[in-house]
Amino acid sequence: MKKVLAGIILALAAVLIYKSCNDDREDKRILQENSMLIQQQIENVSKLIVTEGHFAEVYNYADSKALFGPLITAQKKALVVVNAEVTVAYDLSKIDFKVDEESKTLTIKNIPEPEIKINPDFEYYDVTADYLNPFDANDYNAIKRNVNASLLKKVEASTLKSNAENRLVSELSKFLVLTNSMGWILVYNQTPIEKIEELHWQPTKTID
Repeated sequence: MKKVLAGIILALAAVLIYKSCNDDREDKRILQENSMLIQQQIENVSKLIVTEGHFAEVYNYADSKALFGPLITAQKKALVVVNAEVTVAYDLSKIDFKVDEESKTLTIKNIPEPEIKINPDFEYYDVTADYLNPFDANDYNAIKRNVNASLLKKVEASTLKSNAENRLVSELSKFLVLTNSMGWILVYNQTPIEKIEELHWQPTKTID
């Protein structure tokens, strides 16, 4: 009888040990699958988020050149009408993140700065120049530099960047929905994120 009881106890112990080992392997398998799923979803979201705007600029260019001292000047001028297409983009393929299976944490370590591209179309009117002070490549380059600087100030003062930031937050919110559904934690700017409203965009602090 004792041998029978000992056999039953050993069998039960073996079953419990086997089940415990299987449970551990199952938990690890689920963690690895979740980690792979998170990385796959981030790769799927990794695309350019682009906001587009159109700006117009009227620019008066003038230049004078002194000849033979201040007595004689040679002048040139131009009226330039500029229509520009401006885009603000985030390349999320450059996002830096870390997936920690042990703590079930997705950490967004760094998000690239927005890329602002200005594509101006120049139309020149009323171009006049003195024979001794003609228009050359330096003048056209100076006009382009000045117009681009002026347009960049307009972009900074417009809602174009804030619209792009809102679209960025919309993409980041997908990470929050994913991690919440899996029982994971999303960390952004070194802060655990619990609500979409907490995903206000700001330059992230790079974490080693």
